Amino acid sequence: MLGSLLLAGSRVPLVRRAVSGVPLTRKVVDRFVAGETTQDAVASVHRLTDAGLAVTIDHLGEETRDAEAAAQTADAYIVLLGALRELELGDRAEVSVKLSAVGQALGADGDKIALENARHIAEAARAAGANVTFDMEDHTTVDSTLGVLRAVREDFPSAGVALQAYLFRTEDDCRDLSHEGSRVRLVKGAYAEPASVAHQSKSEVDKAYVRCLRILMAGRGYPMVGTHDDRLISITETLADRFGRSLGEYEYQMLYGIRTDKQQALVGAGHTMRVYIPYGDDWYGYFMRRLAERPANIAFFLRALGGK
Repeated sequence: MLGSLLLAGSRVPLVRRAVSGVPLTRKVVDRFVAGETTQDAVASVHRLTDAGLAVTIDHLGEETRDAEAAAQTADAYIVLLGALRELELGDRAEVSVKLSAVGQALGADGDKIALENARHIAEAARAAGANVTFDMEDHTTVDSTLGVLRAVREDFPSAGVALQAYLFRTEDDCRDLSHEGSRVRLVKGAYAEPASVAHQSKSEVDKAYVRCLRILMAGRGYPMVGTHDDRLISITETLADRFGRSLGEYEYQMLYGIRTDKQQALVGAGHTMRVYIPYGDDWYGYFMRRLAERPANIAFFLRALGGK
């Protein structure tokens, strides 16, 4: 219940002002966000890749309301990718992009603007030897996001996308996107969705995740398993064995600052373990979703506010 309230509040301006006005200690922000600048993001990339981890980097920002701001976000990605190119990490360092941050929400021209900016980012990613993955947002944006993905893949076939298992439609989307060379990140979903389009209970979401994961693992694409759940990791290994997938034919992804011990354990077992690194000063929406996902995150936040 508390998680649902936090998700609903994440888009209410009054709640945004109230939460943003709290003098959050640095350790709370740093738990989930790598910093505000490109230099901060690159420093985290250095630290994590030196420890054997792969990374995907998200410049925070969503629901951009004008074309200039959308272009500025795209430019921030291009600058970041220029810095990654100098590190020569190849596909060990990629970027994740919310299309709403690069113009998707800008009315009738939104898809066109988002596609143009997405192409610029994909070109910079190619120059850096990296990939780009499009994050998925609430259910109203799925068709638009998949449309932009299809258009970008015409020139950049390695572009990936995230799919959210809690949506009823996602099993069909997994079937459509399980072909050769298709990179798909499977996550449970972190937006407040109505019962008309999404599973509501944890058990039903978990079952849907396994059904979607089975489709992706049986397919010919490259599954990116976004989970912190030990049981789902165990199921992933079972499915990998069943469908003859070896190490390197799928990967795990986890959020920055969450289950770092498990991240290192997966690396030690020979898996590709990619950490999702968010950075930037527009942290609010991302922060609220992280609080909503797990009660432990809320407890951490409250302890920090109390100075404990």
